[in-house]
Amino acid sequence: MTVLTAPAVGSATTDSADELIKTLAATAVDDPRRARLRDEAIEAWLPLAQHLARRYAGRGEPADDLVQVAYVGLIKSVDRYEADRGVEFAGFAIPTIVGEIKRHFRDKTWAIRVPRRLQELRLAITGANNALAHTLGRSPTVADIAAHLDVTEDEVLEGLEGARAYSATSLSTPIAGSDSTELGETLGGEDHAFELAELRIALGPALAELDEREQKILSLRFYGNLTQSEIAEQIGVSQMHVSRLLTRALAKLREKLDA
Repeated sequence: MTVLTAPAVGSATTDSADELIKTLAATAVDDPRRARLRDEAIEAWLPLAQHLARRYAGRGEPADDLVQVAYVGLIKSVDRYEADRGVEFAGFAIPTIVGEIKRHFRDKTWAIRVPRRLQELRLAITGANNALAHTLGRSPTVADIAAHLDVTEDEVLEGLEGARAYSATSLSTPIAGSDSTELGETLGGEDHAFELAELRIALGPALAELDEREQKILSLRFYGNLTQSEIAEQIGVSQMHVSRLLTRALAKLREKLDA
């Protein structure tokens, strides 16, 4: 991940962080002081970003990465803040920074991509599970979580199933109870017999539409493994005629199967 560092400027010593943001918001885009004010405002509010990042520590992501993501959210907040809307900067910046951190968890930490709805549902279920375990004094049931979140039990089960995509198991993982078998060895391969089964099912009706002699020639050739000369002796025609009959019969079958 690209590492961001605090702006290399002196910290504000006389103006408060709030005053810096308001001054920046009131400064024209082409004002030569704006770049300096922006750097000072970002640096002044770094502790807020660091504090919010720490709230999400211990969830499987390196703490330094979360801090960097929070810095990105802070920079977006500073650049987008409009003081004339009557909202304090902290009230604007906190949801922006938290949103950036949550987006990082949604987009970067799932082993398998699942719909955002399920990602958010997983987070809600985790929070509900922790809260209910504390208040109930036991592990909450699916019904408990559903009632707490005001969703159906099916939705809770869907969220729990989707949570399995959060982390993946290596194919090199040993199978329990086995000394040498790995998970990857239990995966099935492509079974070409399925295609043959479908072909046999389609072949039956197509064969039934051939005349009796054509059916007999195909049977002797492909099931009896006889040569064209041997077939000719059995049905009393020339080998050349057998060849023509085979070609015609196979053409009919191909036409029926492609229809």
